[in-house]
Amino acid sequence: MADISASMVMELRRHTGLGMMECKKALAETAGDLAKAEALLRIRSGAKASKAAGRVTAEGVVGAYLATDAKTGAMVEVNCETDFVSRNEDFVAFARNLAQLVAEHHPADAAALGALPADGGSVESMRQALVQKIGENVSIRRFVRMVTAGRLAQYLHGGGRIGVTVELQGGSAQAGKDIAMHIAAGAAPGAVRTVCVSRDQVPADLIARERDVYTAQAASEGKSPEIAGRMVEGKINKFLAEVTLLGQPFVKNPDETVEKYLKANSAAVASFELFVVGEGLEKRKDDFAAEVAAMAKA
Repeated sequence: MADISASMVMELRRHTGLGMMECKKALAETAGDLAKAEALLRIRSGAKASKAAGRVTAEGVVGAYLATDAKTGAMVEVNCETDFVSRNEDFVAFARNLAQLVAEHHPADAAALGALPADGGSVESMRQALVQKIGENVSIRRFVRMVTAGRLAQYLHGGGRIGVTVELQGGSAQAGKDIAMHIAAGAAPGAVRTVCVSRDQVPADLIARERDVYTAQAASEGKSPEIAGRMVEGKINKFLAEVTLLGQPFVKNPDETVEKYLKANSAAVASFELFVVGEGLEKRKDDFAAEVAAMAKA
């Protein structure tokens, strides 16, 4: 039997919102495979697609830069060890400076970014100096650079924990910011993450995974093949509407879809990039211990 750690249980709990004992049992049954355990719990509970996958599991900030002509932009995720340091002015400025360097110099990877000249030395020497100053490890996790013939718009949420850059054709700067804000809202804990712009862009393997879960749910409820088929297709259509930008209710006016808002503003979204600080990373073990203790008291 796989060794099921408290951190694995907490991670699955974040993804499903279900109880710790249920999560531990599912992990034990799937030999510690998080994806299989999540699918198993969804089949048993009838739960929807994971709403908490984007919750913060490490500390840090998204640094963002947008050129004055809104044609070039970049975002960089920089991680640290504690929430306190993620709000440090020097740390935030470091992330913001990195985003500008990425936009202006287009480094190929993190190593190339670290080698860029900066502040009389290099980005790497800046990072090391920051580590010495704040007393915590600082790492450059990822970055993205975007260039367009249209316009770019950016939005940072939660003190820079969520960052969005949108590529817009037509429309206005305000329309671009509104869409970026809408995407950021969907990345907050408890919301459904926007995967892509339109239904035809949703990866086939993601649809297949959802279909398998919905089919298993219908079978567990004893539905006939005909009824089960209609249920599955209905849930697939609802899923596609939830995770694709155009079909979502617009955050500023839920009575209209994002697609209708864009048409009213003579705009179209070509692409977008979304960063959520710490997604896929694990917090320090003492954070898990504190969370487990808090739950036990509750």
